[in-house]
Amino acid sequence: MTISINGKSASIPDDPRVSLLDLLRDHLHLHGTKKGCNQGACGACTVLVDGERILSCLALAVQFDGRSVTTIEGLGEPEALHPLQRAFVEHDGFQCGYCTPGQICSAVAMVGEVRRGVPSFVTSDLSSFVIDFSHDEVRERMSGNLCRCGAYNGIIDAIGETLKEAAE
Repeated sequence: MTISINGKSASIPDDPRVSLLDLLRDHLHLHGTKKGCNQGACGACTVLVDGERILSCLALAVQFDGRSVTTIEGLGEPEALHPLQRAFVEHDGFQCGYCTPGQICSAVAMVGEVRRGVPSFVTSDLSSFVIDFSHDEVRERMSGNLCRCGAYNGIIDAIGETLKEAAE
């Protein structure tokens, strides 16, 4: 059984109890994805599976046989940052940085959700496939990712700037 992680094939451990998070951190030494609460409550372990965000601490690695996982390491590199990574730096969207990889992965997936017309709890027109990236919409969609330092204003500003640039 294999899984694609950041475009590279990786073997899934024989032990079916290994979480995706532990596979990433302990077996593949990809330490960008963080272990926060290990209960699915903080979002620090958010990664993308086939472009959709998941909490890797709640997922077993064996569930993703044949699928594509993208971690923060797969989004950009120091000399070629993903637009959201660059915006987080420019807008002080982090302080200690612990939640930042999960925040960025979640925001990348959020943009995809909105582009596909997936509504959130605060989406006003459920029949429309065009969703406004309002302040409340972004805050609602990012609510599963906690920042213990309180860098929320910078996070929202970084996401807003990136969305504005993508729309232009």
